[in-house]
Amino acid sequence: MSSFRYQAVEVNGASVEGVIEAEDRKAALRLLGQRGLFPSNLEIYISGLGATAALERVGNRRGNEAEKHLPDESVSLPQRLPLARAAEGETRVPATEGQGRESRAGTRIKRKEITAFTREMAALLGASIPIPQALGGLGEEEENLALREVVLKITDSVRKGAALSAAMEEHPKLFNKLYVSMVHVGEEAGALPKVMAELADLLEHEDEVRSEVISAVSYPVFVLAFGVFTVTLLLTVVLPRLFGMFEEMLPILPLPTLILLKVSGFFHHFWPWILTAVAGMGVALWRYFQTTQGAEVRDRTKLRLPLIGSVFRAAALSRFARTLGTLARSGVSLLPALKIVENTIGNHVLAQQIARVAEETRGGDSFAAPLRKLGIFPNTVVQMINVGEESGKLDEMLLKVADIEERQMRARTKTLISLLGPALILAVGALVGFIVIALLLPIFNMSQMLR
Repeated sequence: MSSFRYQAVEVNGASVEGVIEAEDRKAALRLLGQRGLFPSNLEIYISGLGATAALERVGNRRGNEAEKHLPDESVSLPQRLPLARAAEGETRVPATEGQGRESRAGTRIKRKEITAFTREMAALLGASIPIPQALGGLGEEEENLALREVVLKITDSVRKGAALSAAMEEHPKLFNKLYVSMVHVGEEAGALPKVMAELADLLEHEDEVRSEVISAVSYPVFVLAFGVFTVTLLLTVVLPRLFGMFEEMLPILPLPTLILLKVSGFFHHFWPWILTAVAGMGVALWRYFQTTQGAEVRDRTKLRLPLIGSVFRAAALSRFARTLGTLARSGVSLLPALKIVENTIGNHVLAQQIARVAEETRGGDSFAAPLRKLGIFPNTVVQMINVGEESGKLDEMLLKVADIEERQMRARTKTLISLLGPALILAVGALVGFIVIALLLPIFNMSQMLR
């Protein structure tokens, strides 16, 4: 039996110290967990010298990777995490032996994983778990090794005295300005659990809308990709072999067959150059769109596209209103919130208009006046924002506006998708039908010559 000196946190958040006897460090951690204590430091206690040897620390370092892969023994919050998630109506299936972190090593961090982390963090903070312990528990049990490393880095910074928002700001690719600003406001106002819950709601809502759009366009994209693949295979591989036979048997080919022969021959002989040209144009366009001028041209074109342009506009305005409403509800003042939304709306043209709105609002105008002048929203929506501004319920009205724009976006998307699917099927069918006719005409001509 060995003695261990520990520093731990009770369920109510109080810090305690003491000495516990156990066979080894894992057994000591297990005994502390059974007592409802969450250790932040565990050291071997040398009774003969009356001193401690700091041999092991729990939750504040990234060493000893093998033991961190055992969440039931090395995580300081193994029992508290399921209770906190259950309070939020959320469950998480633990990784089975031989799977989990090792199988996902090297994977990228997905947006949904950041959303899940935010929801779990909100649940733990709402259960009065201190920030370092909550971060340490989430980091050590995270299955994605890339995200786990980031969370443990944030944990280390917080334990060294940095604010949570400042630690997250060091990872801008995962936590954007909107995320960091809301966390900072929550820290300043002493309402971090509430703000984290609102941020989780916002991220979950955006993920839901994105999933609906992806699900809606997946079928038309599949039909288009399958049609392009089939036609390309016919033109470059199958048809050139058949047309060699037709040219020998018929002195004059029918016009549809002749057209198909020329097109197929062109693709058959020049497909490497065509593929190279398409890839080069794709890379050139991608690089151009990364520039400020290219991004403005792309976003302006998206808004002016027939039929689908209104969908892009409604989606961007919905994001603008929901983000601004969430920031206002969290306590961010209007001008800083507009600056955050300008950087996160995802459309350079609308971002420039938002910057103009912020400039005029800074000059003393109301928020609704520049919106009406620039025509960003319809007059009925601007009227709602004006009423919310005058009544002191701007955040509520902005969220209602977001719901209105989002409903319009979803309705237009469903309508377009319902029309796009049959249209693509007709287009692919017409192209395949032309190929079939072009193949059958020489056969009919040959049958007539043999009579």
